[in-house]
Amino acid sequence: MGIWRRFTEIAAGAAGFFVESDDEQQPGRRVDNAGYATALIALGAKLAKADGLVTAEEITAFREVFSAPPSAQNDVARLFNLFRQTTLGFESYAKRVARRFRCCPAILEDILDGLFHIARADGRVTDDEEVFLKQVSDIFGFSDREYRRIRASRLGREPDDPYLILGIDESIRDCDIKKAYRRMASANHPDRIIARGLPAEMQGLASRKMAMINLAYEKILTERGLARDTVH
Repeated sequence: MGIWRRFTEIAAGAAGFFVESDDEQQPGRRVDNAGYATALIALGAKLAKADGLVTAEEITAFREVFSAPPSAQNDVARLFNLFRQTTLGFESYAKRVARRFRCCPAILEDILDGLFHIARADGRVTDDEEVFLKQVSDIFGFSDREYRRIRASRLGREPDDPYLILGIDESIRDCDIKKAYRRMASANHPDRIIARGLPAEMQGLASRKMAMINLAYEKILTERGLARDTVH
């Protein structure tokens, strides 16, 4: 079961526990994560409110990201409607999530991906939504470069900035380009992203993200006059 679905079940009052593995808890200790689930719902709802109007498209996107089972949908909707009234306090929920997953940046990136999915659901990401997303990214501990890369994978960039997509500097040595590409491709392969917790409905988003990474790699090789079989 994906992490989003698991959390929403817990938030709705379903019986369930996670086994903690970070250094806040001893391995094997079972901990109720309802608070973390509520924090995720709050972030999604407050982001939808960031531009002042919660649209039907954003509500649909929220449901796609959280993918609550039928038995939990009413309770999740109640929490969403509660949190959608204002963006105030979103920072505290972001901090709660960041503390929970501070040793798992890949999961934090998945969560930020989900928030981008909600933000762009109505056809555009407004300046207010951008501010919200950037602040959440900062709280999650991502650098400006990492945020720009994550944003680019969701919203697209100019085709002449492939280094940002791969999270590398333009000064990188030829011999290190393939290593950087493999590292990024491994972390963002659709199968691995879904295994980390994104619902199956978001497979298309993961595939587009991987396609952008591949395109960035090919562009760097072309700019440098390199071929795939000559980069070691």
